[in-house]
Amino acid sequence: MNTPRDVLTPAALAMLQVIADTGSFAAAARASNMVPSALTYRVRQIEEALDVLLFDRSSRQAQLTAAGMELLREGNSLLEEIDAIANRVKRVATGWEPQFTVAVDSIIDRTTIMELCEQFFQMNPPTRLKLRAETLSGTLEALTSGQADLAIGVVMDSNTKTGLQREHLGTVDFAFAVAPHHPLATATEPLSDKVIRQYRAVAIADSVKQGTSMSIGLLTGQDVFTVADMSAKLEAQVRGLGAGFLPTCLANPCIDSGKLVVRKVERAQQQVQSSYAWRQSSKAMQGRALQWWLDQLQAPVTRAALLGVRRQRHL
Repeated sequence: MNTPRDVLTPAALAMLQVIADTGSFAAAARASNMVPSALTYRVRQIEEALDVLLFDRSSRQAQLTAAGMELLREGNSLLEEIDAIANRVKRVATGWEPQFTVAVDSIIDRTTIMELCEQFFQMNPPTRLKLRAETLSGTLEALTSGQADLAIGVVMDSNTKTGLQREHLGTVDFAFAVAPHHPLATATEPLSDKVIRQYRAVAIADSVKQGTSMSIGLLTGQDVFTVADMSAKLEAQVRGLGAGFLPTCLANPCIDSGKLVVRKVERAQQQVQSSYAWRQSSKAMQGRALQWWLDQLQAPVTRAALLGVRRQRHL
């Protein structure tokens, strides 16, 4: 016995649509250049495989049943999807990747990322774009594990892993900031590590799955409130749930509005060198999606915007 997969072919769906449009099996057979008996036999095969009646045969007109109408609705969607897949395959053959994944660190400005995505989609590429939210070591791990094609906001030292290419994105300055009602807001400056250690720190969970996780600015023995990303860390510190270092590019609006207070500390100013990285290959071997993103990241104004430095015209 035939299964639904055997009988629900594009040709069969098109035939059912012709029957529905013409209103009779005989008219549909003429329009399809088939003998009526052959067309009727094919319809019965479909109905038997699905175990439903697709047409009401009680009158002279071939009227769709509720099941038949649903099949044609879904069938038309399937035919459109088949056409879309065919077009996508043709365009992928021109050098576009079927899917392109970007790992984005939590320090990166989300508005700028979305503006870049908007520009990418305006080209109407066949590539399906995917963003991954990562933090600290997890941003690089997404790339090295093959789960991402490009990583933006990577914190990397001089011992860059082999097989990767990297470019400098910019320097991120950090400020030690607390809410105005936090006890450290009125403590004597510069704040020593001994004083800071008495209060809870807010830290971001490293999204790395394997290997050693990374932390920035935490003290041994200090109580820690761990949150998922940079925006959560900012909100936690604004609420006075803890203290810690924040990227100035992210914290400045809250500092300017008085929601956060910057405090001087004894230790050296925190700075992080941020990069973007991708797997090493010759330019001729790079997909067109990767080439496009790397071209955008060459612009200094785009790099600055990704690190939260907003300008009148940055993209």
